[in-house]
Amino acid sequence: MFIDFQEGQYATIGSTTRDEIDLGAITLAKLAHSYRIPTVLTTVAVGMGVNRPTVPELQRELPGIEDIDRTGVNSWEDADFRAAIEATGRQKIVMAGLWTEVCLMFPTLDMLGEGYEIYPVIDAVGGVSPVTHQTAVERMVQAGAQPITSIALGCELMRNWARDDADLYRAVINDYFVRKRAIGTVTGDLFS
Repeated sequence: MFIDFQEGQYATIGSTTRDEIDLGAITLAKLAHSYRIPTVLTTVAVGMGVNRPTVPELQRELPGIEDIDRTGVNSWEDADFRAAIEATGRQKIVMAGLWTEVCLMFPTLDMLGEGYEIYPVIDAVGGVSPVTHQTAVERMVQAGAQPITSIALGCELMRNWARDDADLYRAVINDYFVRKRAIGTVTGDLFS
C-alpha cells in the first residue's frame, strides 16, 4: 500500500531527501508490479482541491492502479480504502506513506490492532523531521510492526538467485543501483 505520495507531502519532509524516498518507493512499486502483488494507492484531499494526485514518477510504476482519494487523516478509517485492502485477502501488509508519523503510523497501529502483520518500508517513507520520523518508527515497532527496506523485501520475494524468476529481482535491483548512482549515493559495479 502506498499512502499520500503527493507533492504537498513531499514538500514538508525533513527527515530525508525526496531522492532517497523515491529510490525506495519506486523500487517498492517495481517489486509490487513485477511480482504481481495486490497494490492499493491512496491520496488525501485531491477531490477537495487541496492536494494533487500521486506523483507521476510513482504512478508510472503502478499501471492500472487508481488512487483512492479520501478526506480523513487515517486511511484505515476510510471505507473505500479499507474495502480495497480487505479485497486483497492478505493479512501481511507492506506499506509506505508520507508522513511517517501520521499517514503511515496511524493505519499501521489500527491494522496491527485488528490482527494484520504490517511491514513498513522504511527507505520509502519520510517524516516532517528526523525526530518525528524516528519516534513514529519506534512506536510502530513497539506495537508489533516489522520494518523492512525495499531491497530486503525484494530479496525475501526472490529468495534464491537460481530461481526461474530471479531475473525479476535482478532487473529491479539493477535499476535501484542505477538510480542510486544517479543521486550520488553509490559507486562501483552493479549486479549482473
